Amino acid sequence: QVQLVESGGDLVRAGGSLRLSCAASGISFSVNTLRWYRQAPGMQRELVAYITPDGTTNYTDSVKGRFTVSTDNAKNTVYLQMNSLEPEDTAVYYCYSVRLGVEHWGQGTQVTVSS
Repeated sequence: QVQLVESGGDLVRAGGSLRLSCAASGISFSVNTLRWYRQAPGMQRELVAYITPDGTTNYTDSVKGRFTVSTDNAKNTVYLQMNSLEPEDTAVYYCYSVRLGVEHWGQGTQVTVSS
């Protein structure tokens, strides 16, 4: 059974930093790509970043240079380090993966950036 559990969301001032964590069970980082999505109020869910099994990373343009996605295979945890946060980063952040054709989402963690 796959389970993804996010944590680390908080209220932070613009310019601040947060590190989100996604503890994964039932999937292997050596096989599965891990993705971070976010959804702001009234907006569609958007892909923020992903990391592939070979360590390739990619980011949406609005977070390039500010966010970094990484994994700790020993802890089976994927991280999203977010620096220079902006009010536009306010959203619920979700981790996501697909295993054997089945999609799996975490419950989400709220990030609020005040101006």
